[in-house]
Amino acid sequence: MHIVTEDIRVKINEFNILNGINIDVKNKEFVGIIGPNGSGKSTLLKCIYRTLKPSGGIVKLDDIDLNDLSVKESSKKIAVLSQHNNYSFDFTVRDIVLMGRAPHKKFLERDSKEDYDIMYDALKKVDMLDFLDRSFNTLSGGEQQRIILARALTQQTDCLILDEPTNHLDIKYQLQIMNIVKNLGIEVIAAIHDLNIAAMYCDKIYVLKGGNILAYGKPKDILTSDLIKEVYEVDAYISEDSSTGLINICYRS
Repeated sequence: MHIVTEDIRVKINEFNILNGINIDVKNKEFVGIIGPNGSGKSTLLKCIYRTLKPSGGIVKLDDIDLNDLSVKESSKKIAVLSQHNNYSFDFTVRDIVLMGRAPHKKFLERDSKEDYDIMYDALKKVDMLDFLDRSFNTLSGGEQQRIILARALTQQTDCLILDEPTNHLDIKYQLQIMNIVKNLGIEVIAAIHDLNIAAMYCDKIYVLKGGNILAYGKPKDILTSDLIKEVYEVDAYISEDSSTGLINICYRS
């Protein structure tokens, strides 16, 4: 899949949140969106996965204007894993994961053997098959995120959007989620809070501040001490792991 945003602008209550954002994400790239709080990361992603209508500009999926697709059609192309997954009703893990099949079904159509096979496969990928009959609300934060990821996988999309899904998870669960996603072999667009996580997993990174793109490129090329100082207003030391080639960011007080 090829996702492009052209001149995306968002204005809320006279405040400019996004100021003409252009991004280009090609097939199977893992692209990160980073920036300080209030920079517009989640707002941009919400425009792509259709929970927010931009004030101007367009989003294209494989050269098709997103506005020309029904919600059901776009849900067959893009799945979302976000940071808030609260449910008022006591659903089982089975119920939650099967919800991902909705874009592929007619209204009130019953779940088929194929739907169940896809669900089982998704739960295996996130190592949660043994939790099939558990209540979702009894799971830990990390377990819930893996179940929501399984639900996204049952949509069988070519693109997965991560809207800061690991913000409130400890490092073990952060790495679990990111490792699973990285190994899916699909296109990923992720708003990421932790710069070291971004450096580990992203092929390319867009840097946002004040609703504008300040930089774009490979993590090693753009995550410099000068850029971090400019964007986050903190001092940082950048080192490189000689065995992996990955960079590591340490902050100075």
